[in-house]
Amino acid sequence: MKVGIIGSGGREHSICQSIKNSSKISEIYCFPGNAGTEKIANNVKLDLDNFEEIKDYIIKKKLDLIIIGPEKPLVDGLVDYLEKNQIKVFGPNKIASQLEGSKIFTKQLCKKFNIPTAKFGIFENNLSAKEFLKNSNYPIVVKADNLASGKGVYICNNYTEADLAVEEIFGGKFGIAKNILIEEFLIGEEMSFFTIHDGKVFKNFGTAQDHKRVLEGDQGKNTGGMGAYSPSRLIDDKLEKKIIDKIIRPTIKGLSEIGCEYKGFLYTGLMIVKNEPYLIEYNVRMGDPECQTILPKLKNDVVDVLLACCEKKLDRIELEWSDKKSLCIVICSKGYPETFSKNVLIENLDKINLNKDEFLFHAGTSSNNNKIYATGGRVLNFVTISEEFEEARKKIFSNIKKLDWPGGFYRKDIGHKVIKE
Repeated sequence: MKVGIIGSGGREHSICQSIKNSSKISEIYCFPGNAGTEKIANNVKLDLDNFEEIKDYIIKKKLDLIIIGPEKPLVDGLVDYLEKNQIKVFGPNKIASQLEGSKIFTKQLCKKFNIPTAKFGIFENNLSAKEFLKNSNYPIVVKADNLASGKGVYICNNYTEADLAVEEIFGGKFGIAKNILIEEFLIGEEMSFFTIHDGKVFKNFGTAQDHKRVLEGDQGKNTGGMGAYSPSRLIDDKLEKKIIDKIIRPTIKGLSEIGCEYKGFLYTGLMIVKNEPYLIEYNVRMGDPECQTILPKLKNDVVDVLLACCEKKLDRIELEWSDKKSLCIVICSKGYPETFSKNVLIENLDKINLNKDEFLFHAGTSSNNNKIYATGGRVLNFVTISEEFEEARKKIFSNIKKLDWPGGFYRKDIGHKVIKE
């Protein structure tokens, strides 16, 4: 089989690596990929906004399956376009992708189907939003409605911070903003809950806890994710049942009522408040860096699983997982998530010898003349699977030390809620 993966981050490199391990695969193509995928696949630069160009290339190379990693092509309707051209593709269609593409779409679904979530208000302009904020209790959460690469969420401790958030969102920081969402602040602990769907049935696909804030102690600005561990310390059978019955099933029912089946990964971002789950957000793909943390634990041939989803045969697959712990630490460019330098040389990668259950996934990297450069905010993902989280983190620290890259930084406290310091 020939498989194509759309995307260029750590998530896509980890998917690419899992697919490479399948006996069914003869060739992998990444659009556009990164310096990591280049070693195990054919990187191809295509305009991801030009669906016709993508389709023509897929047909020309006779690719058997396309996997879409990031959110934008899904929200823009690439799945619909490829399926219309008889191309097998893994991922949700345009209507289903509104779960991530519009936070307001999801909130309205929650309201209609009594899905537990934070109380919220929708505002169409600066004036009405700020008037509401003047009379609000703090902290409060201000969100951009549209895609914002995980950065369009502001947790505001006072009116001044909330005012700035409204100004930035309506000012176009995350693209044209027609609406803004303001939510109550829930006090609890976050958890990422993953499922995989074929349009008829779904199966659990692991849990994790992401670390969104840029600074240690969960301080500073929101990022796309500084690291993660899996499984979440919060998950048990009772909580899992609540999540499925109160959140996942009503969401699938809501989509079915508008004539939509869900196919692909579904990331359910939760706040657990006194052992009760509240929906924070949906992502219509695997999380990043949660994907890098969870996928290496899957014992099944991932190609079998993805094909079963495309063919509505997921009920025939029994997912098998390693019972070990997994931890991921992200190396970022200095200055991230604000301004950072690009095309910064990364040396010493050849000094890192990975043992079994150790992984290094590239994210924002490119290669030129056999040298590797940092091109993005999040650059590398170190992942280790071990019997204990503390052991996993120590092994990662050892590899980061060998990397010795002065152009980057990382959080040293990933997994602090499950590791006794």
